[in-house]
Amino acid sequence: MPFLIRPSRRFPVCCPVTYHWGDFEGHGTVWNVSLTGWRFSGNLPLRIGEVCSLTVNLPSEPPIYVAAGVVRWVRGEEYGVETLVMHDELREDMEQYICQRVEDKLVEIHERRTARMRNQEVDRDF
Repeated sequence: MPFLIRPSRRFPVCCPVTYHWGDFEGHGTVWNVSLTGWRFSGNLPLRIGEVCSLTVNLPSEPPIYVAAGVVRWVRGEEYGVETLVMHDELREDMEQYICQRVEDKLVEIHERRTARMRNQEVDRDF
């Protein structure tokens, strides 16, 4: 498989997912999310190229329904699924969720840098 640069940054989450392939239903956990896809593990085996639907229950958010996603990679019971079809309103909700994660991360980085600078100033005073 050729090396590809991901088109979107991934964000860690830990939330339940229900997914469907054909007449079969699987349950699992989403481990990270991006604007273009999902990494999750589950009890219904999937293969590369298969198209499935997902219902993801993100923390503190209404459920996100992905009408169609294609399995891009498989590692044991872990799957990388690219979002193909999602209602525009849900896509906007997803974008807001991701933007909030970015903002939270920037605040966290800023707070760490500020604390580090304060510690350096205290060290110089002694």
